[in-house]
Amino acid sequence: MIVSAQLVAKTLARIERAQPSSEKTFAIRSPIDGTVVARVSNCGTEEAHRAADNAASAFASWKHATAYERAALLRRWLSLTAQHEAEMALLIALEMGKPVTEARGEVRYGATFIEWFAEEAKRVYGDTVPSQFPNKRIMVQRQPTGVAYGITPWNFPVAMVTRKVAPALAAGCTFILKPAEQTPLSALYLAALWEEAGGPPGTFQVLPTLDPVPVSQVLLDDVRVRVLTFTGSTTVGMHLYERCARTMKRVGLELGGHAPFLIFDDANLEAAVREAIACKFRNAGQTCICTNRIYVHEGVADEFSERLSQAVAALRVGNPLEDATQIGPLVDAQGFAKVEAHVTDAIEKGAHVLTGGRPIEGLFFQPTVLTGVTPGMLVMQEETFGPVAPVLTFRADAEAVRLANDTPYGLAAYLWTNDLGRAYHVAEALDYGIVGVNDGVPATAQAPFGGMKNSGLGREGGRWGIEEYLDIKSISISLP
Repeated sequence: MIVSAQLVAKTLARIERAQPSSEKTFAIRSPIDGTVVARVSNCGTEEAHRAADNAASAFASWKHATAYERAALLRRWLSLTAQHEAEMALLIALEMGKPVTEARGEVRYGATFIEWFAEEAKRVYGDTVPSQFPNKRIMVQRQPTGVAYGITPWNFPVAMVTRKVAPALAAGCTFILKPAEQTPLSALYLAALWEEAGGPPGTFQVLPTLDPVPVSQVLLDDVRVRVLTFTGSTTVGMHLYERCARTMKRVGLELGGHAPFLIFDDANLEAAVREAIACKFRNAGQTCICTNRIYVHEGVADEFSERLSQAVAALRVGNPLEDATQIGPLVDAQGFAKVEAHVTDAIEKGAHVLTGGRPIEGLFFQPTVLTGVTPGMLVMQEETFGPVAPVLTFRADAEAVRLANDTPYGLAAYLWTNDLGRAYHVAEALDYGIVGVNDGVPATAQAPFGGMKNSGLGREGGRWGIEEYLDIKSISISLP
């Protein structure tokens, strides 16, 4: 991908239309080389109060738009995202370092949520319930909950936004978004396209900020904000869960994970390696459902590890703006330091490096495969969020399930086997909200996405995603 100054300028100009007015700004620096990509509004309490007023005012009319009207607007928004795929992929690569080929894939993936919920808007069905009284009729209706507040992370700056915003708008809610401070540009671009599609003012607003606390305090305390949807760390999610109790908000939380990948002795190792790499190393290992632990049956562990290390060593690390690049930089210095600390800790405690294991330059880190990993290492206790694959072994199916479930998290898990019975039994025994069987990339717009245990509550995607933004009302009518 050849990036011209004209394309960058044109892309950034569109963002200005969606910027909230603010006296303060902050710089967005690219993890590629540290250069300033753009400056955005640094919102605080004043902007948050204004956004809440605008959203509440817009909700008064937006909730009365018909499902067909809302669906038509979402379809126009979808069309514009397709037309602006190159610009949004460029923004993703510039602001968080995702290889541009992956970034294009993210834009398409994000668009599938707009497409799905444009259709779901017309499927918000009610019910009739039989009454025991001959003169009574009972109806059940679903109605939009109100203003929604969303907090999204930096690793999917387009798809994480559409997965939350599209169902809310389809349901008839209005939405205020606080994107990650590293990646507000993609969110602002999406908001600008929503406005161009004809989205009414106040229905979708973006509040960039370096300090999320003042903005969140205003919106969490506002009784007009009826829904919080958050993707991020478990620690922050638990705090927000407690805070929302004060105003009895509906809460959806997608929190931390520590995904296991189980490879059984009957697995097709060539395919298992391919899927493990797709699962672990896309976005340089910085995804919510990346595998963090690879458990391999001891009978095939040596062969699998050798195949994996060869494939990982061949991954191309470089400038994410180039189509050939497969691994870009880590998002920031904090993320880089965590990856380096995890690898150093593992080596000091006896792990063996089959490939990689070292920083390169700037925020780039070699794709790494570790063996000889033990439970006391940081890579086994924390989510690494980087291009590091620890390989461990097991002997029996029950042991594999026990090891996989031995964590407070339960977002995603994976297994590879050619035995249909084993596939069913193990998938059902894993305490995770998402299970990939011979599938390293199971997330899709029409299926529910979310976790168990400390990985959160609620679901995004599919028919379950829109239900997060709907209240259920029972209407009993007594006839004369």
